[in-house]
Amino acid sequence: MMISAQALLFDMDGTLVDSGPAIQQCWDQWVDEYDIDRTRFDQVIGHGIPARQIAAQLLPADTVAAATDRLEQLEIDRAPDLRVLPGTRELLASLPDDAWAVVTSCTRPLAEARIKAVGIDPPLLITADDVTTGKPAPEPYLTAARRLGADPAHTIAFEDAPAGLASARAAGTRTVAVTTTTAADQLHGHADTVVTDLSHVECAPALEPPVEIHIHTT
Repeated sequence: MMISAQALLFDMDGTLVDSGPAIQQCWDQWVDEYDIDRTRFDQVIGHGIPARQIAAQLLPADTVAAATDRLEQLEIDRAPDLRVLPGTRELLASLPDDAWAVVTSCTRPLAEARIKAVGIDPPLLITADDVTTGKPAPEPYLTAARRLGADPAHTIAFEDAPAGLASARAAGTRTVAVTTTTAADQLHGHADTVVTDLSHVECAPALEPPVEIHIHTT
């Protein structure tokens, strides 16, 4: 499958960076520290949703800021343990600088710690600190497209979770899901295309947008 796009918009955790185990360990420690009911936590938690939105549903309002800061520090401390997922370096290296961005639900300090740890240097980084309402709302992807000067309808978002895919689709982007976090049968209804990971995506050489993307579907 060949697709032309003005820009590619990448989720970070679970799409570019293999951070799932580290994130789970941090959440487990955080839940224990704040004595949060596990059943309630399991009902609220969702991959790809900003931590502050999750904490706001679990804790008194006057404790949310400090609790979110604590979780962020736990995750920053684990950043050196992370690695990139298959295909990440090759695909990003092939893209013109003004044709891609990272769009994450992390705060800026956490996102910067993670991308630095794995050696990714995005030309544009959109974080939870850059928007009023995070994923699954469309604002993160609309913000990224606007700052790149791209029409959302002519961009492609790469995501690993239904919340992120909902955000991208609400923004009007085309969507490609990777099965690094969520099983394929749970993604097909949420994405235009599903692939195993970014090693199934190639970009034809280009010095500037638009770019031609070849997606190897199975």
